[in-house]
Order: sequence, then C-alpha cells, then structure tokens
Amino acid sequence: MKCVICKVGDTRSGKTTITLERDNMTLVFKGVPAEICINCGEAYIDEKTTKTVLQKSEEAALSGVQVDVRHFAAA
Repeated sequence: MKCVICKVGDTRSGKTTITLERDNMTLVFKGVPAEICINCGEAYIDEKTTKTVLQKSEEAALSGVQVDVRHFAAA
C-alpha cells in the first residue's frame, strides 16, 4: 500500500513499538506486527492487532500498572 503520510513510499511487513499513555500509566508494546513505510517509517497497525493492544492496555490500567514494557503477543 502507498503511505498516506509521505505519499511516496510503499509499505512492507515488519514490527514496530507502540507507546500508550493514559492518566498516570505509560505502557510500551514492542514487536507489534505492522505495515511500515520504507520511505518515512510510518507504521500501520491492522484492526485485529489494534483491538488486542487496546484490550491489553485496558487490562493493565485496571490492574494498576504505572509503567510497563511488554513484548506483543497476539491473544
């Protein structure tokens, strides 16, 4: 797919890091599957992966996590 940010590069399968912040919580997911632009590095996460990341972040928030770094594992 053509990158919607730089409008020049095509995307390739790869992995990225996602950092989420909410209130007093900072959560980092490493190794998240994504389509990454070969020109600018913009990462595109599919709907299923996004749902998993948001679900795991909600669980972390409810358990009282303040700062955490996790390796992504699909549900």
